[in-house]
Amino acid sequence: MNAKVAAEAEPDSASRGAWISWAGWIIALACVVGALYLAWHKGFIPGTSYAEGSVQAATQTATPIPTTEPGEASLPGYSQPIKVDAVYRQGNLQTIIPNRPRQDVELYTVEAGDSVFGIASFFGVEPETILWSNYETLKDNPHAITVGMELKIPPINGIYYQWQKGDTFDSVAAEFETDPVEILGWGGNKFDLTNPQVEPGSYVMVPDGKRAFQQWIVPIIPRGAAGVSTGMYGGGACPGGYEGGAYGTGSFIWPTVNHTISGNDYWSGHLALDIGAALGEPISASDSGVIVFAGWSTGGYGNAVAIDHGNGYQTLYAHLNSVSVRCGQSVSQGQNIGYGGSTGNSTGPHLHFEIRFQGGFVSPWYVLPAP
Repeated sequence: MNAKVAAEAEPDSASRGAWISWAGWIIALACVVGALYLAWHKGFIPGTSYAEGSVQAATQTATPIPTTEPGEASLPGYSQPIKVDAVYRQGNLQTIIPNRPRQDVELYTVEAGDSVFGIASFFGVEPETILWSNYETLKDNPHAITVGMELKIPPINGIYYQWQKGDTFDSVAAEFETDPVEILGWGGNKFDLTNPQVEPGSYVMVPDGKRAFQQWIVPIIPRGAAGVSTGMYGGGACPGGYEGGAYGTGSFIWPTVNHTISGNDYWSGHLALDIGAALGEPISASDSGVIVFAGWSTGGYGNAVAIDHGNGYQTLYAHLNSVSVRCGQSVSQGQNIGYGGSTGNSTGPHLHFEIRFQGGFVSPWYVLPAP
C-alpha cells in the first residue's frame, strides 16, 4: 500500500517542477521586454523617437548658432538674420582708475586774461586760498597778478604756510583759526605721527585755515572838502570841495554793453565785479553824480574814474584805457566817462567796477538789474 502511494506521487512532483521553470522564463522575458520599452520611451536608443516630436539622442552633438551683428543671429538653412532680444556688451580692456583728491601743491604760471577768481575756479579751491598761500607774491592783492607770474595752488582750501622758527602746531593752528589735529591728520603733510617734526622754512598745509585780509582799495574822495594829497592816491585824485552838482537816482545801470563776468567775481578778497569790456569800448556812469577821481591811480587800478552820487553811494571804474571826464564834473546816468582797457595790474581788457555805500562795499549784484 505505501509503495503504491509513493509511485503515484512521483509524476505530480515532476509536473510541478516543469511549471516553475516555465514561469521563471516568462517572468525574465517580461522584464527584458519592459526594459526595452522604457529605453525606447525615454529616447535612450539612437534613431528612435518619442511621441510625435523629434528629440535628438543624448549622444548627438548640437550645431552652434553663428552670430552676425550684435543683437542678430543666423540659423543653418536661413538666409536672413533672426533678431534676438539680448543685451550687447562690448569688452573694455582699460582699467578704470578712480579720481582721488590731490595731495600735492601745483605750480601755475599766470597767462593773459587770468584772474585769481578764475584760477581758483579751475583748480576747485576758494580764491582766498590762492591769496593766502601766495602772500609773498600777491600781498593779499588780487590785482597784483601779472602774466608769467608763478603761483602755488594748494590741493584743498586753507593756507599753504611756510613754517617759521619757534612755530608749534598749537600756535599755527591758533593763528589760522583751526585745530592742530587738522594739520597733523591731513595726509598730504606726510608727518610721522609718532614724532611729528617740521623744519623751519618748509611748507605745511593748514586745512581750512583762514586769516584777515589786507584790502587793497582806492579811497574815494567825497565831493565835499577832502584835503587829500593827490600824490598819495595817484595823479587822478581830485582835491574835492564840489558843493552841489548832480545827484544820483538811487538806481544803477550796467556801465558796459556786456553783462558778463570776465575775471574776478565779487568775493571777500575782491570787493568788485570784473566785467567783460573790450579795449576801447565805451564805459558809462552807472548813476548820476560828481566826478571825484579821474586819471591814474596807484595800487594797481591803472586809469580810474570815481563818482560820488550824493546819496551815500559811490562807484569806481578801473583799468580804463583812457578817461573822458575831469574832476568836479557832473555826469548823468549812462553818460560816457572813459573807455575799456587793461591798465594797471591787469592780465587782459575788462572793467573793475565797485559800488560803495557810506564807506562800506556793496555787491553790485544786489543793485544792478538782472543781466
